[in-house]
Amino acid sequence: MNKNPAIGSNALEFMDSTLSAEEIAASDLRVALIGELIQARREKGISQKQLEEMSGVKQPVIARMESGATSPQLETILKVLAPLGKTLAVVPLKSK
Repeated sequence: MNKNPAIGSNALEFMDSTLSAEEIAASDLRVALIGELIQARREKGISQKQLEEMSGVKQPVIARMESGATSPQLETILKVLAPLGKTLAVVPLKSK
């Protein structure tokens, strides 16, 4: 019986052991932000191509943002959110 599982056998455990709390929080924030963007686009029934036309952000960039393949600039996020009727807000962090 192998008592030393291979790295990656539990991705969350591996991430917790290699990333700082700040890195995990930043990753969680990116995931939540992109999730909200995708949800807003779908609720409005807008395709990525239509969002390109409305925002000026190219569809492949939107696709990479939504898939998590890129970490977009703040300006890009704001351009995409505006036609969806959304914006960003700075709010206090929730205490644990």
